[in-house]
Amino acid sequence: MTATVSFTIDSPLGPRTTTAAYERKGAGEPLLLLHGIGHHLQAWRPVTDVLAAEYDVIAVDLPGFGASEPLPHGVPYDLGTIAPAIGALCTALGTERPHVAGNSLGGLLALEMGRVGLARSVTALSPAGFWSEGERRYAFTALRAMRAGAGALPHSAVERLARSAAGRTALTGSIYARPGRRSPDSVVAETVALREATGFEQTLAAGGSVRFTADVPGLPVTIAWGSRDRLLLRRQGVRAKHTIPGARLVRLPGCGHVPMNDDPALVARVILDTTKLAR
Repeated sequence: MTATVSFTIDSPLGPRTTTAAYERKGAGEPLLLLHGIGHHLQAWRPVTDVLAAEYDVIAVDLPGFGASEPLPHGVPYDLGTIAPAIGALCTALGTERPHVAGNSLGGLLALEMGRVGLARSVTALSPAGFWSEGERRYAFTALRAMRAGAGALPHSAVERLARSAAGRTALTGSIYARPGRRSPDSVVAETVALREATGFEQTLAAGGSVRFTADVPGLPVTIAWGSRDRLLLRRQGVRAKHTIPGARLVRLPGCGHVPMNDDPALVARVILDTTKLAR
């Protein structure tokens, strides 16, 4: 069941309060799950039960996405604001320095949390920030096209398309290697989430200059990339490994940009293998 929590952000404008949605399950050491741009916490549901057998799993909607409030007016959606904000969210939930797993934007945020000491291990699935300028432009163009398509379709048309495997491929084939495996209800929900994401444009604008160029020493880090990622090409994983020499670089065969649905068992195993290295 989704709940909400309010917390205070230290921003360039001074302290500001916002509210985020989250789901929590399991017991043990905390494990925080961060989704990608335009998505929502439900992206993690294919792996949550497996992870919750060993950890206190917290999946959150990032500010301006899913059911979370947008950031207060004037607060930037940049890396230096969002990563500490997630740390403040963890504190509000009674959790300090969790294991963090993230996908795409969430993977970039997970790495930043590791860099600044807010994570005890990091698993980054196709993280943003290791692109060339041409690759970034390609990805941003694709993301804007996906959002425009989601916004142009009437809700009834989305529901109709989601009933067939071909329709689910049309709606979500850019991010999944096996979109036909998604349930119709899930595809409808994530199409709506993309269309209604209030933080989408601000996040893209802030991401235009983002390059992750720092090492993340002193904790286990895994970079994992889907072999069929069509949004952030897998050669970016090699750049990530050069940037973070101590990281494991793992290939996810047959997986797309959002691999949790394409191969839940493999993704869960990669995350669990990483967390156990911190013990």
